[in-house]
Amino acid sequence: MEKIGVVGAGSFGTALAVMLAKKGHDVTLTSHRAEQIEELKRDRENKHYLPGVKLEENLKLTADYDEALDGTDVMLLAAPSSQFRTVFEHTVPYITDKTVIVNVAKGVEKPTLLRLSEVAHILRRDLKYVTLSGPSHAEEVGRFLPTTVVVSSEDMSAAEYIQDVFMTDRFRVYTNDDLCGVEMGGALKNIIALGAGISDGIGYGDNAKAALMTRGIAEITRLGVAVGAKPETFSGLTGYGDMIVTCTSMHSRNRRCGMLIGEGVPPAEAVRQVGQVVEGIDITEAAYTVARRRRIDMPITECIYQCLQGEITAAETVGRLMNRDKKSEMGQ
Repeated sequence: MEKIGVVGAGSFGTALAVMLAKKGHDVTLTSHRAEQIEELKRDRENKHYLPGVKLEENLKLTADYDEALDGTDVMLLAAPSSQFRTVFEHTVPYITDKTVIVNVAKGVEKPTLLRLSEVAHILRRDLKYVTLSGPSHAEEVGRFLPTTVVVSSEDMSAAEYIQDVFMTDRFRVYTNDDLCGVEMGGALKNIIALGAGISDGIGYGDNAKAALMTRGIAEITRLGVAVGAKPETFSGLTGYGDMIVTCTSMHSRNRRCGMLIGEGVPPAEAVRQVGQVVEGIDITEAAYTVARRRRIDMPITECIYQCLQGEITAAETVGRLMNRDKKSEMGQ
């Protein structure tokens, strides 16, 4: 069993900490918010982010990074992508030659548009870094419902090590050597999840959502390949798999935010009502910027971006998409 420090006591960080502790690892969950850690110690439950999931008795809790991260074999980073650089900078002093970093945030850095692995390697060049992604809502992982994910790294021995550390009879882990594709798939699908939610909020049906998801995969694959990903990665867990669960589940923050926008709620207020980070907001802006810069055709992303900016209404996005020039499905 390994010594694991989990940084970030949100829903997914808590769920993974519970799962890894149940497997028997020596797990410590930490947060920069001391009051949050005190609440977790008192309740043995993350009532705000993961209600109903009891913390394992062997799961340790602390707001002290020294206590949580010193001597760890695995350092699991579960902070939002917008906070990744700051959190990673704070963890660098605890990284040794044996430490493997596992990041579960799905996004890119603003305003640099760097993938999170690129940010990490800028801050610490000699690094064993693994990304974990795939269809994995915290609400189900924390309750030990069957879940399948993928891990990727430039160092595949590190990915295979994490595969062994995380694998259980309810949490299946695959490896994939396309780090760029795994990161981009996990981030970009949140754009389409916002769109699926907007469609649901307006009141459109399953036909519209199926079309949105299918054409959405086509356009995020175009962008992913343009920045170095393999196209086949988007047909796997971090592409279609994550897209399906994020576009259809009420656990999805991005879908719920989109539904509110589709019902007429302003985007900023929709995020406030969701009450947690909505990664799709930032990644939509980032993808729109990259697509414009590289002249990549991403009509769904462009319409969602314009809707978020208040340039068009949610209903107008549908008209724009449905009345585009005729295309061949395989061509565009």
